[in-house]
Amino acid sequence: MNPAATDRPAAGLFSEVVGQPRAVQALQAAARDPVHAYLFCGSEGSGTRAAARAFAAALLCPDGGCGECPTCQRALDGTHPDLVTVERTGAALGVDEARRLVGLAQRRPFEASRQVLVVTDVHLALRSAPALLKTIEEPPVSTVFVLLADTVPPELVTVASRCVTVDFPPVPTRLVADWLERRGLPGARAALVAEGAAGDLDRARLLAEDPGFADRLDLWRSVPAVLDGQGATAGRLARQLLGAADTALQPLKAHHAAELDAMAAEAKEFGERGVPGRKDVAERQHREERRWRTDELRIGFGILARAYRDRLAVQVATVIPTAGAAGRSYESAIDMITEAAESLQRNPNETLLLESLLVRLGSVAA
Repeated sequence: MNPAATDRPAAGLFSEVVGQPRAVQALQAAARDPVHAYLFCGSEGSGTRAAARAFAAALLCPDGGCGECPTCQRALDGTHPDLVTVERTGAALGVDEARRLVGLAQRRPFEASRQVLVVTDVHLALRSAPALLKTIEEPPVSTVFVLLADTVPPELVTVASRCVTVDFPPVPTRLVADWLERRGLPGARAALVAEGAAGDLDRARLLAEDPGFADRLDLWRSVPAVLDGQGATAGRLARQLLGAADTALQPLKAHHAAELDAMAAEAKEFGERGVPGRKDVAERQHREERRWRTDELRIGFGILARAYRDRLAVQVATVIPTAGAAGRSYESAIDMITEAAESLQRNPNETLLLESLLVRLGSVAA
């Protein structure tokens, strides 16, 4: 190893990590003298997966992350034998995956001086948290864990305490728009997509190809003006909003279908009778589609809350005697919407959730 090479900034490795300068700087420093476990905290669209691959490349590269050698390229592609990604196979990261980690952690690296184990969706490892904790607490010196989690629920606080935490907040809207423009999207369209992406680059990438996105945005913005306090109106609007969420899935479903078609073509080329790994990929796609739909509703709630904030701002700026009462009404509406958005984590009946919210919002001052 070239001693001087370990001090390279390795900026090229992290070129796919957008809008996360603090995280990149922390990982560049950590790669020079790594500890046994890191927790990347942020949604997938914030760049955690791309950062994990880049960090792994820096850890595996004999020159400290040159970004050009075969080791770096294979790590960035996710094909290096000493970079292993463990995905959940069910609704949560279960005990079986945690047990598999025990075996993986004990193995010797194939090529590099260490191995990197990336574990995704750790925020869902509630039942397997004790086993995961034991594995992380007693790793071989040649193993580095990189755990990816959307959040850190109470059950995983102890696991998190054994790791160096690197936060990945949502990418600022302005940077998402800039990123989209660099990819060829016109400025006005890029700004619109960035607003709906909520700091998620994966979402922004697909929304850029979604011709119906602007209409869905307008639908959520129109809710305050349409509500009239009638249950029938709330029910009709709820069906429209949920139908729009279903429509929003189409670009992702098309992407998933293309992925499965490519797998089938590759299997046919190599003379495989079936498609190896198809079931696991299909299950992962189902989870992604469920998450996408939930995020679509959560972002819709955010747009709706913003519509009421805009009305509140107008009321605050007026001197009308009733402005104070209306302002309090709008504040109450925003609280209702926030509560509904948070409840999505509990997988509620979406129709009942929306209808109930819209009926209550119908009583808010117009």
